[in-house]
Amino acid sequence: MSGGRRGGSLPPQVERYARLLARRTQAMRSTAMRDLMSITERPEVISLAGGLPDTASFPPRVFAEIFESIASEACARALQYGPTEGLAETKRCIREVMSAEGMRVDPQDVIVTTGGQQVIDLVARALVDPGDVVIAEGPTYPGAIPAFCSYEAEIVQISVDDEGLRVDELAEQLEQLRALGKRVKLLYTVPTFQNPAGVTLATGRRRRILELAREYGFLILEDNPYGLLRYEGEPTTPLFALDGGEQVIYLGTFSKILAPGIRLGWVVAPTPVREKINIGKQAADLCTSTLSQLMVHAYFERQRWRSYVELVSTIYRRRRDTLLNALAEHLPPEATWTVPRGGLFVWVTLPDYIDTTDLLARALRENVAFVPGEQAFVDGRGKSSMRLNFSGCDEQQIREGVRRIGEVVEEQIALYGTLTGQPRHGARSGRRESTAKEPGREGAGSEPGRVVPMRRRAPGHR
Repeated sequence: MSGGRRGGSLPPQVERYARLLARRTQAMRSTAMRDLMSITERPEVISLAGGLPDTASFPPRVFAEIFESIASEACARALQYGPTEGLAETKRCIREVMSAEGMRVDPQDVIVTTGGQQVIDLVARALVDPGDVVIAEGPTYPGAIPAFCSYEAEIVQISVDDEGLRVDELAEQLEQLRALGKRVKLLYTVPTFQNPAGVTLATGRRRRILELAREYGFLILEDNPYGLLRYEGEPTTPLFALDGGEQVIYLGTFSKILAPGIRLGWVVAPTPVREKINIGKQAADLCTSTLSQLMVHAYFERQRWRSYVELVSTIYRRRRDTLLNALAEHLPPEATWTVPRGGLFVWVTLPDYIDTTDLLARALRENVAFVPGEQAFVDGRGKSSMRLNFSGCDEQQIREGVRRIGEVVEEQIALYGTLTGQPRHGARSGRRESTAKEPGREGAGSEPGRVVPMRRRAPGHR
């Protein structure tokens, strides 16, 4: 039988399986980071796309010592199943990490997970029915969108500015949703050094979000992978610490402060929710890798983990400054970008007529990659923006990668000028002096670490 299309229908071999797939698979969507991974694995590609920590900075000698100790002291246990909620000694390490950011937690209230991404999936599995509303920032972490879509949630995004999620817009949206009879179950937020925008939610806004959560009866999933990766400024109190764990579900991970390859995260939640998360995890993978958990425990016993965080923070601070300087040198004056005080990402906005999804295809031909801004939205916004990561490449690669992006941006500007007859505004002659202290075209000369306000689109802009 021919495998070709007949009258616009699916090929027979595809249609046979399509009839068997669950309805919810129609709402599933891929994430740009995963799609880019196979491409960025090529050694010739400079990837400013994925949020890759600098694992090369982890001492191989320490790595060998850790596994030698596990092999000699706990080999059989490391190769065995463990409890679904995680090993007690690993939970004590997690308590230590949370304490470093001013949070008090009973290890019994912690569930160890297979990375932070699993937490998002398990929380959605426990809370979200088809049609329930999940509120997120706009832009939001692109990996969260597929997780919530998989459970057929309606995702409503609230815009952010230089102080994080706009609570005035959130309050208006909650009232509108209530009037429509829609049920808001969850607000998902990366409040500190947000992925992808790099902004940090102001303390006053944090308190207001907690008030709204109590008033409207929804829970908050606080995703905090980057809180300890601070390069300047004073720490901000996590939502979990402000709330005491009543309305807030806390998501943590060792991926950014230790290594993502160990696939170890955790969740702290109110008891009724935590019990359902635990049951969901039993169905998902029975338990998180015992070997990975013992590795973390052995590391905490033998090394000063805070010293390693300080080491990588020093590396990332230099790379952030290199990226900001390169942006000032190679992007047109119309471009704006955030200047984060910590974390791993800078959010860049180009002229409105440049579509960064199309731009990525051109950039990949020049062997450089980024995440198009549209991937951080569910409604078509972000088309002229991009997320750039500065932790996964060395300074020379960052400079060269931004230079290549600048070249393809210049080509798009020149093409636009030719098609419209408008003068080229992207020429870099007479550019401002390259400096990491200058947050893009707006706010020049402002204090270090200030975040440039996000460009807001007109309502309904696509």
